[in-house]
Amino acid sequence: MKKSLFSLAFVALFSVAATTTVSAQATKTVMVGGAPMYPTKNIVENAVNSKDHTTLVAAVKAAGLVETLSSAGPFTVFAPTNEAFNKLPAGTVETLVKPENKATLTKILTYHVVAGRMTSADLMKAIKAGKGSATLKTVSGGTLTAMMKGKGIELKDEKGGMSMVTIADVLQSNGVIHVVNTVLMPN
Repeated sequence: MKKSLFSLAFVALFSVAATTTVSAQATKTVMVGGAPMYPTKNIVENAVNSKDHTTLVAAVKAAGLVETLSSAGPFTVFAPTNEAFNKLPAGTVETLVKPENKATLTKILTYHVVAGRMTSADLMKAIKAGKGSATLKTVSGGTLTAMMKGKGIELKDEKGGMSMVTIADVLQSNGVIHVVNTVLMPN
């Protein structure tokens, strides 16, 4: 009787500890661009607060994607920083945000989005299953190739450009953001 009570108490304690760990991970607030990214807010609500993503936010607004990225999703967004946009040839961003280039801008931005919620663990599992790489279908209809580079995740775009995930698993109410250091370009 004493042994079964002890076992029951251990199982109950383990269950509470496991639930607490899962809850802590689900509510983990990550700092991006000097601002907390709250898992209870959606992608747009969080992104507008990151000083490292002002160019991305302006581009999302210019492309008319605010409503889409505020919807239920879920989405996995590979979010280029301002520095990533600065790597593009001079004048590229200014040209893309013009109304007459909305279709091109939308294609580039939706190329950074994958339907569903893929954490870094999910990406690594897919890379392992693919024997070193995973092909991700983007919302724009293109593909990204995810690979491991050391302990990090690297993405290859359709033009052969490479981008590293610099901050992974920024959980959102409607998906997850992975911050990347280079703008990914579709064909």
